[in-house]
Amino acid sequence: MYNLPNLLTISRIVVIPVIFLAIYIHYAWWSVVAGVLFVLASITDYLDGYFARSRNQNSVLGRLLDPIADKLLVVSALLIIVANRMVCPITYIPVIIIMCREVLVSGLREFLAEFRVGMPVTRLAKWKTGFQMTAISMILLQNLYLIGKPVGVVGEILLWIAGILTFVTGYQYFAKCLDYIYTVENKKQNPVKAVEQEVKKIAVKVKDAVAKKVAEVKQPEQKANPQVRKTAKKKTNKKTVKKAVKR
Repeated sequence: MYNLPNLLTISRIVVIPVIFLAIYIHYAWWSVVAGVLFVLASITDYLDGYFARSRNQNSVLGRLLDPIADKLLVVSALLIIVANRMVCPITYIPVIIIMCREVLVSGLREFLAEFRVGMPVTRLAKWKTGFQMTAISMILLQNLYLIGKPVGVVGEILLWIAGILTFVTGYQYFAKCLDYIYTVENKKQNPVKAVEQEVKKIAVKVKDAVAKKVAEVKQPEQKANPQVRKTAKKKTNKKTVKKAVKR
């Protein structure tokens, strides 16, 4: 329980109330403090997984707390952004998408866990998390400046990208869940999946047939024509007898 990866995950949960105080403390410097703490907490999200793999310290507690800490951190930061009006109203759209997706995926995981069906994190979901963390950090640090442009503007752009990726990954998880429900309710596979499997079977059969034909072509011609082999054997025996007589 007290290994380094778990401590990093727990620290990410502990820092959330401190960041959340930015809603009530309306000072520019406190926004910077909240932004710095959020950046540090985001870094621990990478480090806890890295140390867990490198030190072989994977634990059930870590697998339980890691997704919870991520969702609490992101949702709390988004609430701060909306409450303090750190973005323009139209940017509330990706904020709502991200928050709804977190609720959706949590519900899907809970449902599929009852049937022992896993829902692994995809590569696109990892990119989505990266864009989310970067965008929120920039918005919280909007009093700073990057190459002459407000960091908050760049953060809003990245938040829209994160919102699009969030919608796509949420749809992928939802489609997977629907596919499983269809299979259970109808006790058969989805027609699209069934066609894909039939195509794969046909491709395997064609591949085996081609390999068999190639193997037959490579066989010696003598093996295909036994009469030629017999004639060649008789000639060899006659030559051997002649040599023996001469000796």
